[in-house]
Formats: sequence, C-alpha cells, structure tokens
Amino acid sequence: MEKNFTNAPEIPMGLGMALAQNIEAMNFFASLTPAQKQAVINYTHTISSKEEMQAYVDSLPKGGMLS
Repeated sequence: MEKNFTNAPEIPMGLGMALAQNIEAMNFFASLTPAQKQAVINYTHTISSKEEMQAYVDSLPKGGMLS
C-alpha cells in the first residue's frame, strides 16, 4: 500500500501537479485538516485552466484557501 503524504482523498491531477511546483504550498496543504483539504479539492473543481490552478495553489500559503 502506498503512503498518502497528504492524508486526504485522492488529489486531482491538476492540483497535484501545481502543488509539486510549489513546495511551500505543498507543505501548507499537507498541514491542513482533512476537511480543509477537501474544501481546497472541492474549490479546484471550479478552476478551468492550468494558469488559474497554479495561481490558486500559489495563493494557498498566503491565505488564499477560501478564495
């Protein structure tokens, strides 16, 4: 069984790729509660471009989670 470093439901590919490009955002995401992680994942379903996803992920450590 693989270890899920985020302890969250499966992460959508676009979110995972954006997190992999921003270690600060990845660490922030990993520190969230499962409910907060799910809220982030749910929000990403409204994002329609790679650039918008990266901007959202980049904003996470700066309090952008509830954007």
